[in-house]
Amino acid sequence: MSVRVRRVYEPPEPDDGVRVLVDRLWPRGLSKDAARVDEWPKALTPSTELRRWYHAGEGSYEEFTRRYEAELAAPEAAGLLDHVRELMGKGAVTLLTAAKDPEESHAAVLARLLRT
Repeated sequence: MSVRVRRVYEPPEPDDGVRVLVDRLWPRGLSKDAARVDEWPKALTPSTELRRWYHAGEGSYEEFTRRYEAELAAPEAAGLLDHVRELMGKGAVTLLTAAKDPEESHAAVLARLLRT
């Protein structure tokens, strides 16, 4: 099972496997052709409220992670996590995000959960 996190603005690579956009909003200035996104499960992304709370600087990354993991326990999100795990069973999966720091973003939380 292989999963990695990359910025969606980076050019696609042959070993990306299935490219999954994990942002709720489409990345600014990027065409769908250039992004080469295979799947876009919006229900797997942080809620608008959580995203706004975190980007407003009201809490720590650790608190964001705790709240996001709670959201991911909801049935629809849990089902999508299982779907991505199934994709991982077939080959590489790349989680794509527009976050400037992907290693301290919701995509990193997802990657960690998928690896466990």
